[in-house]
Amino acid sequence: MKPAKAKAAAAPKGARAKGKDKVKSKVNDKPNALSAALQRFGNTFVALPFWDSAVARLLALLAGLFMFALVITVPLDFWQQVGFAAVCFGLAVWLNRVKGHLATLMMVILSIAASSRYMYWRLTETVGLGGWFDSAFGIGLVLAEIYAFVVLMLGYFQTAWPLKRRPVAMPADIASWPTVDIFIPTYNEPLSVVKPTVFAAMSLDWPRDKINVYVLDDGRREEFREFCEKVGVTHVTRNHNRHAKAGNINEALKGTHGEYVAIFDCDHIPTRSFLQISMGWFLKDPKLAMLQTPHYFFSPDPFEKNLRTFQEVPNEGELFYGLVQDGNDLWDATFFCGSCAVIRRAPLLEVGGIAVETVTEDAHTALKLHRKGYGTAYLAIPQAAGLATESLSGHVGQRIRWARGMAQICRVDNPLFGPGLSIPQRLCYLNAMLHFFYGLPRLVFLTAPLAYLLFGAHVIQASALTIATFALPHLLHANMTNSRIQGKFRHSFWNEVYESVLAWYIMRPVLVAFVNPAAGKFNVTPKGGVIEEAYFDWVISRPYLVLLLFNVLGVVVGFLRLFLWNQFEATTVVLNLIWTFYNLIILGASIAVASETRQIRVAHRVAMKLPATLHFPDGRTLVCETIDFAEGGIGMRLPPGMKAAVGEQVQISLYLQNDEHMFPAKVVFQGDTHTGLELAEMSPREEMAFVQCTFARADAWIDSWGRKRPDAPGLAAGQILRIGLLGFHNVMFHLGREMRQLLRRPEPGASTR
Repeated sequence: MKPAKAKAAAAPKGARAKGKDKVKSKVNDKPNALSAALQRFGNTFVALPFWDSAVARLLALLAGLFMFALVITVPLDFWQQVGFAAVCFGLAVWLNRVKGHLATLMMVILSIAASSRYMYWRLTETVGLGGWFDSAFGIGLVLAEIYAFVVLMLGYFQTAWPLKRRPVAMPADIASWPTVDIFIPTYNEPLSVVKPTVFAAMSLDWPRDKINVYVLDDGRREEFREFCEKVGVTHVTRNHNRHAKAGNINEALKGTHGEYVAIFDCDHIPTRSFLQISMGWFLKDPKLAMLQTPHYFFSPDPFEKNLRTFQEVPNEGELFYGLVQDGNDLWDATFFCGSCAVIRRAPLLEVGGIAVETVTEDAHTALKLHRKGYGTAYLAIPQAAGLATESLSGHVGQRIRWARGMAQICRVDNPLFGPGLSIPQRLCYLNAMLHFFYGLPRLVFLTAPLAYLLFGAHVIQASALTIATFALPHLLHANMTNSRIQGKFRHSFWNEVYESVLAWYIMRPVLVAFVNPAAGKFNVTPKGGVIEEAYFDWVISRPYLVLLLFNVLGVVVGFLRLFLWNQFEATTVVLNLIWTFYNLIILGASIAVASETRQIRVAHRVAMKLPATLHFPDGRTLVCETIDFAEGGIGMRLPPGMKAAVGEQVQISLYLQNDEHMFPAKVVFQGDTHTGLELAEMSPREEMAFVQCTFARADAWIDSWGRKRPDAPGLAAGQILRIGLLGFHNVMFHLGREMRQLLRRPEPGASTR
């Protein structure tokens, strides 16, 4: 009776669950149906014979521009503007539920209209030239807004329709495959960082007689020479270090002869499939000079490490490698990024080798290739992985170099001028250069409300409610549209955090390099270091702390204005207070990044499930799987109920296609859910096999590329709020600790007995 009763009771529950699935299916089908209908309408519209006439297309373009100009410039009173903004935003919300590129492009058009209408209103009705104080702050803010508007428009142009290029298969006849030289430049990195890259390069799936591996050692180290001789690769040095990495590669070009050159930073470990994935396009397109693949990092950068968002929130570089480069590819404007790329030797030599005029030699080299009429390509498939910068100071230094280099290109070889580039290529390069000029505009946005709260300056000559009716549609449309376009590779509000952290530090180098391109020098980004103890970086966080204090003061004065004076401008005070509170959260998040957490592992662990077998000294074997791995160890998950004794000497088998490779190890940890193994010292052959079975697997990084949770603006806002509050907590905690240490410090000459 009991089983029957249980079965009867379970039936309605199952029926309800099935009903839920049906409802969910219908809800999900609706956007698909809308998308299909929208796509059919678009296809029908484009297929009209009307478009065959050049005159008709011109007339349609002029009519569209005229209508767009009306939308931007037509004057509306307060309630008309509110109604217009509400209808446009409602349409955008509806489109956001519709799948497909056509809906995305319509959202882009609505966003451009809202932002253009806002900027037209700002420039024609709100820039007053009254008192010099108001005018100075007002003009500064509007210039920052013009910059942001131009970057927004160029960003839409770059990313609204990524090409999504797929690999081209290599010919069946291996004899027709070209020769490739692998360059691994290094300067001061430890051999432990470089070894895996060398072993992976030696393991590339390519005919052995058509590939040569070169370690370009600008540090001229004896241990590197010995290692290269032992494993059978070529150690290349020069008697100077002129032009840093670019000069190192150019020197190597003189003594090598491969038809193609593949370049990897010494910490970027290629997968075995790198060349087979990349080379097909060169054989298909004889004008193709360079093909770039993503820079993927298996270690957390300072944001991910210090904020504990690794593998949860897309990092700072994922937007560029996940979307921007793919968008550039549509316009034949892919940038060379210095690593994880293949270049055809003949065009590279034609432009004089790697560019040496700027410190961003990679992007400048791509620009020179484009000027000569050569094509570039991008494959958004991670085929190599490397180490991110360990500390915030190192990260800032790297970005300073990039920013300085793009400012140098802007001066010495501006893409807007000169021969050889198409208009889309010029626009893509323009956006890349303008991006690094965000330092001053970002600082303006972080301080703009203080002009009113602290000094009473009216930076926008309009009422607060009128400002809201124009500014809110601009901001809401931009955020929603960018969230749809970028959501896999950049979450909402994180751009403000990234820029706020770097704004102060890149502002001066960019402006100096723009005025004097010869200023500054190439700096090498340190990799493979450790952070022994957690600490708060008071030096790097100094600008954020100063800005934080000013914004806190602005809040205090703002509340005094709200309740004691300026009560007749209560709406203006509230609007500026809201802006200031937002800036405080962003600054709090920036400060949280400066709380450096410990990083005591020299070798970073990579989470990956791989089949494995554990062999014990008594002959027992256990079939299990890896949890993670590093260069010196492996984390294992054993079958339920199985344990390994700490200290026991074992052998671990990993598999590469049909081959089994065994590695000696010792059990160093046995927990409830996993077992930790420390690998014994291995021969070069064993080290190569380990790299082949782990870092260099063809599928090593594909599953984690672009698979993070898609952007949800509400969740992202809550996350930024929590991180901002964490930043305030960290400041108080570390400040209190510093004060306690100061008070405990004995006075000079005092007895310590």
